[in-house]
Amino acid sequence: MKTKRIGILTGGGDVPGLNSVIKSVVYRGWEHGAETVGIRRGFEGLTHVDLDDPASTAKYILPLTRENTRTIDRHGGTVLHSTRVGPARVRHLPAHLHDKPLEATEGKGGITFDLTEVVLKNLERMGIDALICIGGDGTLKSAAQLSKRGVRVMGIPKTMDNDVRSTEYCIGFSTAISRATAAIDRQRTTIGSHERIGIFRIFGRDAGFTALYTAHATSNRCVIPEHKVNLDKLITLLLEEKRENPSNYALVILAEGATWDGYEVQEFGRVDALGRRKKASVAQVFADEIAHRTNEETIVSDLTYDLRSGDPDFIDKLVGSTFGTMALDALFAGDSGKMSAIVNGCYQVVPLPSPELGARRVDVATMYNTDRYRPLYGNKVGLPIFLNPERD
Repeated sequence: MKTKRIGILTGGGDVPGLNSVIKSVVYRGWEHGAETVGIRRGFEGLTHVDLDDPASTAKYILPLTRENTRTIDRHGGTVLHSTRVGPARVRHLPAHLHDKPLEATEGKGGITFDLTEVVLKNLERMGIDALICIGGDGTLKSAAQLSKRGVRVMGIPKTMDNDVRSTEYCIGFSTAISRATAAIDRQRTTIGSHERIGIFRIFGRDAGFTALYTAHATSNRCVIPEHKVNLDKLITLLLEEKRENPSNYALVILAEGATWDGYEVQEFGRVDALGRRKKASVAQVFADEIAHRTNEETIVSDLTYDLRSGDPDFIDKLVGSTFGTMALDALFAGDSGKMSAIVNGCYQVVPLPSPELGARRVDVATMYNTDRYRPLYGNKVGLPIFLNPERD
């Protein structure tokens, strides 16, 4: 099947490197005589657009050219904007769909509507031959669902958590580690000046890769969702490290999904489009525990959103542009229902991961020192740079 009109969207949270993907698709498509259509605001652009309304069309559909994408790869974020809307679970209907017979489901957080049929009709009306979806587990799950409905789809994994199955690397991960490392090293001066314990909260709802690799790069302790630590032991280790440090301070990095004996992750706020609520700051809870058990003072720093801001680093530019070209080349070769990936250190095109498997998680046995609450630094020969061999 010839591919002459390609749709592309970015879903979920933004990360540096997304614009590199978009530009590479536009330029590679141009070389093959294909037109690229940007779908704005993620899947909301396909569920909420009213193609009979010029204003709605202008809001959600953006033709992409070499001219309007020429410099976008130099900057972070996504020029297409993003939401967490998924076609199968839409919470708020646009006005033009209010009187349509739609399948509704009562679930966590209220009623949702399945707008998959709406998406299929909009893709057909726009003449889109294939769709490239850039995102994490939620976006790639929606891509897999559309693939089962006959849409020609390619996925591109992006998430600072680096927890998408079937790939060793996701766009945004390297820049997140670079940002976190720089922020922590800057704050050492303040934490050391006041002789305190510095506590840093980092993204990682379900997987601890970002916290683990930041701890590795900065030589600090960390707590990850995959292992529940002993709180008294962790505090003892930090106090020992603080005493042994000539500047009399210590640091620890907590993934947002980190936990310990007697603590359950706390959530707050409204349920989002994926049925999830925000997690309360585990760093502040940990600081309160230190204050309750010792006389030590702490400095708490939430690095979460700072990690996804700003321009991409070299790796995310390189991998982003390569992933985009790979996805388009796969479509031109007749592939569908697959994803750009890195496997055993090499670029590969692999099937979209099964949504039922959930997030990829740290292999504690080979990557985390459960006695010292640190990354494992040795025995790396034969292992990939970023991830352990995948285990289901």
